[in-house]
Amino acid sequence: MCGIVGYVGTSNSVPYLINGLKKLEYRGYDSSGIVVGKIENGEPKFYLYKKAGKLQQLIGVLPKELSGTWGIGHTRWATHGLVTDQNAHPFYSQNKKIAVVHNGIIENFSNLRSQLQKEGVKFTSETDSEVIPNLVEKYYEGDLLTAVQKALNDVIGTWALEITCVDEPNKVVVAKRGSPLVIGIADGTYYIASDVNAIVGNTKQVIYLEDGDIVEVTTKGLKFPLIQNNDYAKRIEEITISAQETEKCGFDTYMEKEINEQPESIERAFAGRFDMEKATAKLSGYEDEIFLRTNKITAICAGSSYYSSLFGGGLIEKYARIPFYAEISSEFAFKNPIVGKDDVYIAVSQSGETADTRDAMMEVHEKGGKVFGICNVPSSTIARESDGGAFMHAGVEIAVASTKAFSNTVMIYYLLALKFARQRGMSKEDGAKFIQSILEQPRIVKEALKNSKKMEALAKKYSKAKDFLFLGRGLMYPIAMEGALKLKEISYIHAEAFASGEIKHGPIALVNEETPSVFLVPDDYTREMVVSNIKEIQARKGPVIAIGTEGDKELEAIVDDFIAVPKVENKDFYALPMLVLCQLFAFYMAKELGCNVDQPRNLAKSVTTR
Repeated sequence: MCGIVGYVGTSNSVPYLINGLKKLEYRGYDSSGIVVGKIENGEPKFYLYKKAGKLQQLIGVLPKELSGTWGIGHTRWATHGLVTDQNAHPFYSQNKKIAVVHNGIIENFSNLRSQLQKEGVKFTSETDSEVIPNLVEKYYEGDLLTAVQKALNDVIGTWALEITCVDEPNKVVVAKRGSPLVIGIADGTYYIASDVNAIVGNTKQVIYLEDGDIVEVTTKGLKFPLIQNNDYAKRIEEITISAQETEKCGFDTYMEKEINEQPESIERAFAGRFDMEKATAKLSGYEDEIFLRTNKITAICAGSSYYSSLFGGGLIEKYARIPFYAEISSEFAFKNPIVGKDDVYIAVSQSGETADTRDAMMEVHEKGGKVFGICNVPSSTIARESDGGAFMHAGVEIAVASTKAFSNTVMIYYLLALKFARQRGMSKEDGAKFIQSILEQPRIVKEALKNSKKMEALAKKYSKAKDFLFLGRGLMYPIAMEGALKLKEISYIHAEAFASGEIKHGPIALVNEETPSVFLVPDDYTREMVVSNIKEIQARKGPVIAIGTEGDKELEAIVDDFIAVPKVENKDFYALPMLVLCQLFAFYMAKELGCNVDQPRNLAKSVTTR
């Protein structure tokens, strides 16, 4: 959830620490801080600076001359304790010789804190993280690595940790359990981060740490005490992300850039994944024979991934005739699920680090089930722990609110529906038509994005509304849910989504002249019923915005505002063009209201806490 950076080398660590935190601020921006170590007059010293608020608050208090050859940094998303300077990371031990930054949750921190207090330790914050430096200090006898190993034996929870000791210059010990951490390697210089985005541009070689890793980082190299003969070379990988992917490239915000990248990102999702001769999809991570016999697929997912899986489930049930269930992973992880020997589970996570989804995966594996992933980050924990899967290939997504990752997840579900359907009775001719519909999606989405000015005008018109309803039927209902989520995430306007037919079973009580309704109206079998629902809203004087299809003059005539997407031959392919209009509407609403669209309040990109 939080962002972590670290540096050990011969140059000044401060530029990397600050630039790295800038790149990771989307992971948390309640507060930030750094500890810099340097040798001064022959003595090693620490310099700690931390501030509540955005990273700029920290930058404003840093001395211009600050320098040091090693350091650690953190940008926080608050879990334990209020957003204050005192609760910001890094934390010192009581003797101020140990400094720590931490991402994760220490589940037994209360007991550890009480025990340390009885031993005379005085705490300065409300956080769980502050127990770590004091535990390390308790066990420290001249060797930081040994002290960290002993301290972590006492800890229950999850962590990505950077720990440094002023008495051991140019050394940082890192540890991982349940939260991501990566080390970049470059000729005696080492870059540490919780996300490879922070390292991009500094080196191409990285090691993605695995759960249980504890590593000593010095200018002389890395020490993996748990790896036989310290042979870690086989774990070195190449970064495939370019520096340009982490920049705004002429856009004012990352979110606008990422919305407009969707025609290209959607194409990447299906590129090279067709067997045209057999008229089916090629997804090597889904070749397991279990898919030929399964009678139940369950997606375990959260947030936008949950909505995309509701959509995907509708597709798979319609075309492949396999019962499909979408489960919210935070609920699934804490019940006692029945896992049949032929049941299939799909873990869906943009980051591949979502803690609730990882817990759900562990529960399935414990019961002998198989879990396949849909992730955007190949190096992620969920990707590595899955029994197979497919990568989204959405590219780097930095804005906190998901856009292109959602679209690419939907595209993966189109591919899975095709693959499973061809295995279970779909004709080759119909398979070829389905492929053609997929191939047309980048063009259709690009055309839909040309409505940008119309969506901006709608945002200006409705910017004073305090509540919105989003409505759709069939496959459009999950898209309406995602549209409502986007609006509330970044504009802070209350928005709820309902299946259109459900509106008269209670939610219609919310309708009045000041509550606009956004309807998704494809020209499919649901259209006439949705139009009836629109009229029910209008009878209560509710304003109606309709996202429909080109040429639907009847619909355009009866609603307050009408935006059209290009017509498609297969009516199940309206999801993505209608989705991008919902994204644009949310974006312009937030912009009109002066909100920070890339870093909405209280949110972070990767939810690595439970």
